[in-house]
Amino acid sequence: MRQFVYFSSKAATSGKALSQGNLMKAGRMDIAIHVIIASFFLSHAFRKDTKLHLVFYGMPDPPKHIEMQVKDELTISKKDVGNLLKKILYKYQKGRKTEVLPGCFVEKKSFLKVIEELESEGNEIFILDKKGKDIREIKIPKKCVFIVGDHEGLPKKELRRLKKMAIKVSVGPRTYFASQVVAIVNNELDRRGI
Repeated sequence: MRQFVYFSSKAATSGKALSQGNLMKAGRMDIAIHVIIASFFLSHAFRKDTKLHLVFYGMPDPPKHIEMQVKDELTISKKDVGNLLKKILYKYQKGRKTEVLPGCFVEKKSFLKVIEELESEGNEIFILDKKGKDIREIKIPKKCVFIVGDHEGLPKKELRRLKKMAIKVSVGPRTYFASQVVAIVNNELDRRGI
């Protein structure tokens, strides 16, 4: 199964912050919404072979880890992704990993802890970096995780540690939006049948 980890240093960590209606003021939650769409939505279908981890470090209660995978029982539409995130964050319960909707979980967990757990499950970890190896030239196993940062990138403290456990890969010579990076990686994996 392919997996993505999207990190945001500013994305809101409570449903109440999303109730204000301004996704930009909610820590660029608009970027997270586009990443969700790029991760799961196809024309007239959904990717069920993909798991997305969203790690938010914004106010008022960081960190929050949201894990998502499209299940048959999950009703999801592009126009309602913001409300889905709001509902998931509202249902957070202290000290627990809570399944809010089928395939959608929320818990308090740090970015590095999420990555360490994914690595311990036997996944190959790739970090998107414009100075990395070209994605078209590297070997990618079926159990793979791709780490993508928001418009501010990944936290420097964790980045030093990540570079020791992850392979740096690039999707091309230009800097793309996080959601575009996810779409490009999905396309590459589709072409390879991974």
